[in-house]
Amino acid sequence: MPGKVDFRRELECYRAKRGSPQVVDVPDLQYLMIDGHGDPNTPVYVDAVSALYPVAYRLKFASRKTLDRDYVVMPLEGLWWADDMSTFTTARDKAQWHWTMMIMIPDWITAEVFVDAVEQVGRKDPPARLGDLRSEVLSEGRCVQALHVGAYDDEAELLRHMHEEFIPERGFVMVGKHHEIYLSDPRRADPAKLRTILRQPVADA
Repeated sequence: MPGKVDFRRELECYRAKRGSPQVVDVPDLQYLMIDGHGDPNTPVYVDAVSALYPVAYRLKFASRKTLDRDYVVMPLEGLWWADDMSTFTTARDKAQWHWTMMIMIPDWITAEVFVDAVEQVGRKDPPARLGDLRSEVLSEGRCVQALHVGAYDDEAELLRHMHEEFIPERGFVMVGKHHEIYLSDPRRADPAKLRTILRQPVADA
């Protein structure tokens, strides 16, 4: 069997500098996805995330067993948006947020393998929102991203710098959805040490 692939090491878009935005070109990537709305500190959010992980690990095991290709399960990620994007940088009105939570999966995972994994997870104590999962390719292209270290609620200043200074000063406009990559496990890490990549797709103005 070939060595285990760790896409966080293989893909440049999973590396970022602390507090220092950079322009990166993100390839098309396949994800497990599930949608939701509102404050992430709620059971609705927990139910969504709880449906992602068992399928993500089932896909890893299936890939290793049937395809002879092993890989490291990727971190949780999220797309976030609102009708008024200032709810992220000033008011922090979480009730207005929409989100899609995601885990990246290799492009060799086919639709058939995905469906089989969902069916297997569903045979015993299925997560409440298992049926809402989907597999989809996300195309982001050119993005601006930076690493935030600290509590999630302290992201606003770095986001403001990215949105209001770095992006327009380089002749870009924001497109697509705000994207976060959670490199730390919030259940185990000190909030002051949480590492999160903040990403914003952009296009020429």
